[in-house]
Amino acid sequence: MSLTLSRIRAVNAVAAGGSYAAAARALGLSQPAISRHVRDLEAEFGVRLFDRKNGLLQATPVCLELCDVAERMAEAERHAMRILMRHNTLLNGRLTIGLGNSMPGMALIAAFHKRHPSIEIAVETGSHEAITRAVLTRAVDIGILPDVPRDGRFRHDLLMRQNVVAIVHPASPLAGLPSVSCQRLLQEPLIFRTRGSSTQRVVDRAFRAAGVEPVPLLTLDTRDAVYEAVVNGLGVGFMWRNGTGRTDIVRRLTVTEMSREYDEMVFALSEEKSVLHDAFFATVSAFRAEQDGGAGRDAVSPLAAP
Repeated sequence: MSLTLSRIRAVNAVAAGGSYAAAARALGLSQPAISRHVRDLEAEFGVRLFDRKNGLLQATPVCLELCDVAERMAEAERHAMRILMRHNTLLNGRLTIGLGNSMPGMALIAAFHKRHPSIEIAVETGSHEAITRAVLTRAVDIGILPDVPRDGRFRHDLLMRQNVVAIVHPASPLAGLPSVSCQRLLQEPLIFRTRGSSTQRVVDRAFRAAGVEPVPLLTLDTRDAVYEAVVNGLGVGFMWRNGTGRTDIVRRLTVTEMSREYDEMVFALSEEKSVLHDAFFATVSAFRAEQDGGAGRDAVSPLAAP
């Protein structure tokens, strides 16, 4: 027995039009093809789908149930088509963006929305590892992360350059210092991120380079959790210098061993080619040019909080 999509469409079209001829016109098929679809279904499944009354074919109760299914299938087809088309149109398209840090990604998204207000934007957040995996599995369309692998899997463009800093409460004895070393940080309670965080990778490298292995007071899974722990005076945390747009009491300190700047990149799978991808990457270029024009080449100060 074979219940194909073509047969279900034929049955639904006959029920709607009242004849094989009307169904054939609606589907762009021949009348014998429509008739064959219906009669084959009736023969194979031992059911009667239509009764003829006053020259028209009227659906039986079994056929009406089948037509309900056919309508749901047709809507599913239309939804599938919208999914396939929305990545290649600037009218009512949709992009999913993966962020490791809320900034500078949110500033870029705001710039993109201003240029293309009809595009629906969904945002996923997570660790460096999680966002990279989401791009590779197409769970998100575009990722924004520092220290992205430069290989053939990805199409990428530079958004800005920034380094990891220590963040401290204003009551901390470190708050008034212009910079701090890893050795000095050992005297303070430290707040780390969990494995998979790009921030924590930089922090771990720096402490290893200094020849020390600190034991953190807390290990937290999000940047926001680290930030709140610092706000509440629990210790010293770490974040990307422009990882948030917040300008509250937290102080950012340069760490001597973490002064190296990393590229914050916008990236997508290299084989993903669409109008929406091109429009987003065009916004990256415009955003970077605006930042460079406002503060000098590769500067980050327009987005940096005190």
